[in-house]
Amino acid sequence: MKNKSRFRSLGKGDILIPILTAVLAAFGVVSVYSASSYSAEVQYGDGFYFMKKQLVGFVLGLIAMIAVSFLDYERLKSKKVRWISVVVSIILLALVFVPGLGKSNYGATRWIAVGGITVQPSEIAKYGFILFCASYMAEGIGKMRTLKGGLPVIAVGLVICVLIMLEPNMSVTMCVGLLMVSMLFLGGMKLKYFLWIGIPALLLIPVLIIIEPYRLLRLSAFLDPWASPKNEGYQLIQSLYALGNGGWFGTGLFRSRQKYRFLPFAESDFILAVIGEEHGLVGIIVLFALSGTLVWRGIRAASRCNDFFSFILSSGITIIYAIQTVFNALVVSGAMPPTGLPLPLISSGNTSLIITMLSMGVLYGITRRQSTKTENSLPIKPE
Repeated sequence: MKNKSRFRSLGKGDILIPILTAVLAAFGVVSVYSASSYSAEVQYGDGFYFMKKQLVGFVLGLIAMIAVSFLDYERLKSKKVRWISVVVSIILLALVFVPGLGKSNYGATRWIAVGGITVQPSEIAKYGFILFCASYMAEGIGKMRTLKGGLPVIAVGLVICVLIMLEPNMSVTMCVGLLMVSMLFLGGMKLKYFLWIGIPALLLIPVLIIIEPYRLLRLSAFLDPWASPKNEGYQLIQSLYALGNGGWFGTGLFRSRQKYRFLPFAESDFILAVIGEEHGLVGIIVLFALSGTLVWRGIRAASRCNDFFSFILSSGITIIYAIQTVFNALVVSGAMPPTGLPLPLISSGNTSLIITMLSMGVLYGITRRQSTKTENSLPIKPE
């Protein structure tokens, strides 16, 4: 009887969350194949190389999303789970710098490679931090109104940001930084403490740009890509060519020209440019309408939570997805300096895909259990 009631309650949550997640991820598999087929054939002798990896990630992510939707998320609230999530995140980020384990690419060491498996710890650390914030803040809402109460969140967030910055990966560092500010705000921190934190952080950004020459080059390429069309400005120019070539309705699926090794990272960080070329502005609008709907359902789920832990947890999951989606769109369109940041659920990369789908499963599980709690709390009508 318990199993029957469990399955019966599965459909009582916001079913649109896992449906949208699966649709976007499936579209991502097709898009990865379209964007990578030529380069994969040239580089690996297999046009399906990246698509097959993405398909594996999609299947594993789908299984994980379904599995965690049955999870009693309130078990994640314990102090033990809270600190495990932080310690594991920090250890994984630190292992990136261990010779033989860390994998470097284009001057950045952001992955752990064991055998044929590659993991990007920063994708895991983002959600480890969200879980920590939710568990810590749920102990007492009032304590977050003091600077002392917010210090553990700030300390953990800064440690994660520093480790990610050392990879280096400034784009993900910015995402985690904005996530931290969002968590502090939702936790109830007073505005004056945000000024104490925000002013030094804003002053630090120019310093971080100056101390790394490649960041200055990226900034100059953002301001005027045509000043170095064959070097720093090349990628942004090719991205703009792709978007411009797409027009209103695109060139058609699998008919991108920029994917023929003109546009670097066409299957990952700049996959949105290929989507824009093949599906046009209308296609991008539809894609972001789906992504926006997913964000809206996440906000709606958070607003309907009847306990602080589930509110912070669902808010954090929604916020990090929204931040990363917006950042990627700004980079590809030239509205933000070029950074290595994937488009969630779409770009090639199994760690990001699986973890994002898993998080959406947690979000759906929250809506399902919250709706069950609401039903159980309703007064029984007399017959």
